[in-house]
Amino acid sequence: MGEQQQDVIEVLVTDHREVEEMFTELETMVGAIGERPKTLAEQVVIELVRHSVAEEQFLYPAVREHVPGGDEEAEHEIAEHAEAEETMKRLEALEPGDNDFWPTLEELMRQIRHHIQDEENDLFPRLRAACTPEQLTELGAKVQRAKKVAPTRPHPSAPDTPPANKLLGPGTGLVDRIRDAISGRGRS
Repeated sequence: MGEQQQDVIEVLVTDHREVEEMFTELETMVGAIGERPKTLAEQVVIELVRHSVAEEQFLYPAVREHVPGGDEEAEHEIAEHAEAEETMKRLEALEPGDNDFWPTLEELMRQIRHHIQDEENDLFPRLRAACTPEQLTELGAKVQRAKKVAPTRPHPSAPDTPPANKLLGPGTGLVDRIRDAISGRGRS
């Protein structure tokens, strides 16, 4: 059990780097069709939704509470999540062979990179200045727990069973199902 407790900023920056790695890999495939870009795009959506829900559950309430002007800041970040989520919803309906798949994915990457820059250059330093190391570590633990509840990562070695299969019934989109699974919505 000797694993080092990470503070919330370290946890979220690690997420950002993982997403950026997936973006970089997708950028090497632009225009490609087939299973790998689709699987990777789904993986990106899963990671982003897990990250967003954890931020909305724990990070933004802390920002509101501790950071001067935090309400406004949190509202801005939540609006950016909503915008990215609309893009993710469009993306999940597309296949790599569709005309809109790559442009939509590129739009998502642009939105998320902007959001990451915002957080890392502005929000995170302000949060670090406003909170004690203990508060940040406690938040880090909560965020990691929230993400563990989230759906598992897709398994690229089993492309014929998209990550969604086990968790997802028909009807609602991938984004909604992941969001519900994490937030516990719809559980009896």
